[in-house]
Amino acid sequence: MALLGLTALLALACAAVSAAPPAGAELEARVERLSTELRCLVCDNQTIADSNAQLARDLKGVVREQLAAGRSEDDVIAFLTQRYGDFVLYKPPLRASTWPLWFGPFILLGGGLWWLWRTLQRQQGDKA
Repeated sequence: MALLGLTALLALACAAVSAAPPAGAELEARVERLSTELRCLVCDNQTIADSNAQLARDLKGVVREQLAAGRSEDDVIAFLTQRYGDFVLYKPPLRASTWPLWFGPFILLGGGLWWLWRTLQRQQGDKA
């Protein structure tokens, strides 16, 4: 009976240990999640998670080191934006300095449509 109880306790202890994710796996998950929010500085339109460039691997290592040192994800992002500017963020924040990035394409599209409309109006006026 005691042997059966001891076996049950060992089984429960093993299950509890295996259910908790190892710190390394949790760290790698955080690194991957944060890597999808950071832009590769040498690649066109790629995150450091998707890029195979050496600089992207180096930045991923910096992210890993910072998170392993106990810094939060916001601290790591602040550290990288301080070094590289808002360009390192895959989705830059809406500020006065990033306003052209967010609204520039719409303004250019509107201007192009206005120019096309004016050109067509002039051509119809010349025919009449």
